[in-house]
Amino acid sequence: MVIRNVSLETVCGITSQIPEHEIPEFAFAGKSNVGKSSLINGLMLRKSLARTSAQPGKTQTINFYNINNECYFVDLPGYGYAKAGEEVKAQWGKMIENYLHTSKQLQIVFLLVDIRHEPSGNDKLMYKWILDQGFSPVIIATKLDKINRSQVAKHVKMIKEGLQTVKGTIVIPYSAQTKQGREEIYELLDTYLETREGE
Repeated sequence: MVIRNVSLETVCGITSQIPEHEIPEFAFAGKSNVGKSSLINGLMLRKSLARTSAQPGKTQTINFYNINNECYFVDLPGYGYAKAGEEVKAQWGKMIENYLHTSKQLQIVFLLVDIRHEPSGNDKLMYKWILDQGFSPVIIATKLDKINRSQVAKHVKMIKEGLQTVKGTIVIPYSAQTKQGREEIYELLDTYLETREGE
């Protein structure tokens, strides 16, 4: 994938209608502070188009980034932020569920999980939720640079076991610092886009 043009095209709040269009969508889900904005910026080759924040739980909208007029990166609200009130958490959940349920162009859901830790209860719920909507999530194991290289295989195994991933689930370790894992993600996106063009 060669990134030529990127723009934040649509921002959906709680009451917004999910936009309808004809090009594929790739969605990114993950708990607050897992490095979702950093990943999306890294993929878009931008420093700060997707807003990163020292305050977890900042993304309270669904943001659609138009990539080359070929596809959208869809940034879903971060979940599991402890200080968010129950009402806010419920709204974020409804937004994510509504999007997963109603998008006609969604091709892949990337679920981001911190490679350093066992998946949280919220990670497990989200994984099951995505499966229940008929998608096989691709797991992005973030913060790769925070562990020793010798530990990577062990931690990937821990994530797979923690989420009880279905057979064949792809897990891509990713570092926002070194961008390790980015080419693998690009290859995956290209495969989907090329398949679609060939239809």
